[in-house]
Amino acid sequence: MNRIALKMLMGDRAKYFGIVIGITFASFLITQQLAIFVGLMGRTIGFLSDTGQGDVWVMDSKVQFIDDIKPLQDTELYRVRGITGVQWALPIYKGLSKARLDNGNFQTCNIVGLDDATLMGGPPEMLEGKLEDLRKADGIIVDENGAIGKLAKGPKEPGGQPVPLKVGDTIELNDHRAIVVGICRVSRTFQSQPFIYTTYSRATTFAPKERKLLSFILVKAKDGQPIVELCARIRSETGLEAKTTQSFKETTVSYFMKYTGIPINFGIAVVLGFLVGTAIAGQTFYNFTLDNLKYFGALKAMGASNFTLLRMILLQSLTVGAIGYGLGVGMAAFVGFAARNTELAFLLPWQLLVITAAAVLLICALTSMLSLYKVFRLEPAIVFKS
Repeated sequence: MNRIALKMLMGDRAKYFGIVIGITFASFLITQQLAIFVGLMGRTIGFLSDTGQGDVWVMDSKVQFIDDIKPLQDTELYRVRGITGVQWALPIYKGLSKARLDNGNFQTCNIVGLDDATLMGGPPEMLEGKLEDLRKADGIIVDENGAIGKLAKGPKEPGGQPVPLKVGDTIELNDHRAIVVGICRVSRTFQSQPFIYTTYSRATTFAPKERKLLSFILVKAKDGQPIVELCARIRSETGLEAKTTQSFKETTVSYFMKYTGIPINFGIAVVLGFLVGTAIAGQTFYNFTLDNLKYFGALKAMGASNFTLLRMILLQSLTVGAIGYGLGVGMAAFVGFAARNTELAFLLPWQLLVITAAAVLLICALTSMLSLYKVFRLEPAIVFKS
């Protein structure tokens, strides 16, 4: 019976390919949109993922996400260092500054200031130069994407290609000279602005003049010290907020989920993909069943039970579902691979494959129900009608 079911399915090539195309479109759109959504959410916590040396982030109690900077007094650093269970506590400056390019244009950049003594919290991967080079006069490290993109120098000839920023080049930050001493690779961020690393003291000179400039305090717990208890102790003794890196990531993602339209926009795209795929596959599969009613009637007349026909229809539905799922997910993965070095945010964890598979199974179930209703009500005598 299984062989007969597959021959019936593939015998009508037009409807067979129509069903496969419908499910392929649905699985492709669902996978692609969810992967872009996950990629965007991943970019919101890119800086936190890159700065993984500490255990606890200490900040103002009103901070809502990583880019919601509410500066602290420098004296808070010494208060945190004196708390029991703290192995070390280091300052981090994170803010925005405008870089003046050689063509006169200005580009907003993320400035990250690292502790002058330890340089803890630096970029995860250096491509050129060394992190210690930040101790050179006016030294900065620029991220790779910024160096070849928004911070690149103007073309040497009219109509030519921009010249990437390289070690030894000079830019101007808030009327201060800065010399590129290294190129690093960091995670892309939600706003896709270039990252510039320097020392904390130098970053505060690049920053606009404010009374308070300390953005975060990065804390390392002593061996054996429960991090959750340390966070609670820091809160009670300083009145500041203290979060683990994972908790800070969750807070940041929750903010973007709650206060931006990103989930709604991508959710609509996913739902539309599901509905369109269901409509195309369901209608085509139903028409396929109607065209083959006489064969199902013949099988009933020969003694086939409703359970046997159910198994045949489910086999047909799952076959086109598996093929469409494979093609759709494969196409989405290819798009993500092809755009891996672009600004497109694309992240495809295995959980998304499970979600897409569940959606395809639901489509197959819905399309099968339409056909099963017609077949179960079928009278075997239909084969004797002219």
